[in-house]
Amino acid sequence: QVQLVESGGGLVQPGGSLRLSCVVSGSKFSIYAMAWYLQAPEKQRELVASITNAGTTNYADSLKGRFTISRDSAKNTVYLQMNSLKPEDTAVYYCNHRGYITYNTWRDYWGQGTQVTVSS
Repeated sequence: QVQLVESGGGLVQPGGSLRLSCVVSGSKFSIYAMAWYLQAPEKQRELVASITNAGTTNYADSLKGRFTISRDSAKNTVYLQMNSLKPEDTAVYYCNHRGYITYNTWRDYWGQGTQVTVSS
């Protein structure tokens, strides 16, 4: 069974930084992607950034330059480095693991979410 465990959220002042971590266990997919999503209060979940097992990254345009996704394959961990945080970045951040069965068929797995609050 695939499990994702996130950590690293918390309260930070505007302009500060946080690094989120997500440890994945139980995945047998040879082709997969990892991603971070955020969900602000009363809004839909939206993509922050993704990284494939080949290392290709993709970012939401609005967050490019401030957020960086990376991974440590040996530790089965994906990170989200968040810099120059703004109050509007406040949200629950979710880790996602997408395992590909075929090129157009996949399964999504989610972590429990970690709260990030940017406030003075």
